[in-house]
Amino acid sequence: MALTERDIEHIAREVASRIKGGHVASGETGPELADGLFASVDDAVEAAHIAFKRLGRETLALRQHLIDAVREDLLTHAEPLARLAHEETGLGRVEDKTLKNRLVTLRTPGTEVLVPQAMTGDRGLTLVEPAPYGVIGAITPVTNPSSTLICNAIGMIAAGNSVVFNMHPSAKLVGRLTVQLLNRAIVHAGGPSNLVTAVADPTVETAQALMGHPGIRLLVVTGGPGVVKAAMRSGKRAICAGPGNPPVVVDETADIEKAGRDIVRGASFDNNIICVDEKEVFAVAAIADALLDSMARHGAYVMSVAEVARIERVIFAGMTTPGQPG
Repeated sequence: MALTERDIEHIAREVASRIKGGHVASGETGPELADGLFASVDDAVEAAHIAFKRLGRETLALRQHLIDAVREDLLTHAEPLARLAHEETGLGRVEDKTLKNRLVTLRTPGTEVLVPQAMTGDRGLTLVEPAPYGVIGAITPVTNPSSTLICNAIGMIAAGNSVVFNMHPSAKLVGRLTVQLLNRAIVHAGGPSNLVTAVADPTVETAQALMGHPGIRLLVVTGGPGVVKAAMRSGKRAICAGPGNPPVVVDETADIEKAGRDIVRGASFDNNIICVDEKEVFAVAAIADALLDSMARHGAYVMSVAEVARIERVIFAGMTTPGQPG
């Protein structure tokens, strides 16, 4: 059943009322606040570890059933989550965030990629079979607050893991709701509670505690250079996605009209806050003018030399040129 904006506001207010400075509010019993949300890193990791053990006793077929349930339920919430993310962070566009939510819900691989491999030879038989790590610590960004959680959760659960999320503090409302929805879908489908958990009031300190926690077997980090560097220095195995600066290369063999259209569409998607959006274009001289014309027809703004100079003064204000003192 899809949530209305009133439903989302009610849930957000309910959870927020239980959280005061990262601690359980007065009158609350137990460390769990609501559907996978916990007051501390220790509580979240402990609950996720219990869920991981329970999942390990289940079949691969159940894992896929849980993923199917998550896909079905989260699809109905793609737009409300996108709207909440936009309202909370002020970043991007609701329609593009909705597409991101739908994309990861439908296309993130499930158990179908966990294919055992058998190899035989003169020295006998070798069987290679994927195995889970355990409890994963995941740090998620403000730019893709709900879609990253959905994508991570589907892949991690499919592989037999549980996860503790530390959401970006500026996107904690949409992060909390996403975790709750994931938990409800999993439990409703017959899976263990707390396969997906989160620190309800995430901070830099809780992120550091998560990265150093002895109960975390693997780190999965999406964010800026600071958090990626911290994860890489944590001493744990880490999968990190930091800032991206992807270029587009166009030569004379390209469909210039299509290239211009697709570059503008990709670079403007969610207002270019996604690291995989196109950031710059390299074009051979023979088609450079035609490509600019195509991009302009599809909504790009071509600046004059004087406008470029003005933009440069704003962008590089306070920066020094090479060879000059800082």
